[in-house]
Amino acid sequence: MRIAVCDDCMEDALSLKRFLGGHEAKVYSDTGSFLEDIENKKIRYDLYLLDIYMEGPVGGIELAERISREQEEAAICLVSTSNDFYREAYDLYVVQYLLKPVKEAAVKQLLDRVSKRLARNREKKLFFQSRGQTGSIPYGKILYISSREHTLSIYCTDGTVQECKGRLNELSTQVCGDEFMRCHQSFLVNMYHVDSLSGTDLIVDGQRIPVSRRYYTEVKQRYQEILFEEVD
Repeated sequence: MRIAVCDDCMEDALSLKRFLGGHEAKVYSDTGSFLEDIENKKIRYDLYLLDIYMEGPVGGIELAERISREQEEAAICLVSTSNDFYREAYDLYVVQYLLKPVKEAAVKQLLDRVSKRLARNREKKLFFQSRGQTGSIPYGKILYISSREHTLSIYCTDGTVQECKGRLNELSTQVCGDEFMRCHQSFLVNMYHVDSLSGTDLIVDGQRIPVSRRYYTEVKQRYQEILFEEVD
């Protein structure tokens, strides 16, 4: 796993790096060199550990916002001496919020969570055919899939929609399991992209996806399981 540690307190940064074990990690003590690498040189990391109280014009929150805009699948962890920024962290969908002094056990928990997330995103792909061409989309980039008149619309995290011919019944037998669930006769949802369960709707990237009575109990149970996974 490639990891970036951005903290202007070198003592804290090196302490974090020691907890990262054999993972490839680079420490940035200023936001300028960090932004030069990720925005100009387009260097990418699997995990970003960002100190919220970085000195200078750009703090950890703004860094997280910039990374999120450029890398939708980036795993970001905010590090702080205060818990005052939990709301901002929640809005940015950070994978964890660590309080200083950071404990080794908390870092190990973070690494385990991100490793599982990377494995989900890299190993599984949905293959489809459109206009005689075969394509694929990693499961982790799919928000949900809708069906209408034998046309499947695959809604992705980058805002694109891929259309192809097919039947939702057939597709559900292939992909449904830990990640995807059938929630309606016309919808399959990637449960790891669900923001909330509101009444009989799943909220996914701001969109309301209906959950029919037939699927409600299973969908609610899986949604709650994933919430517990995120806080384990």
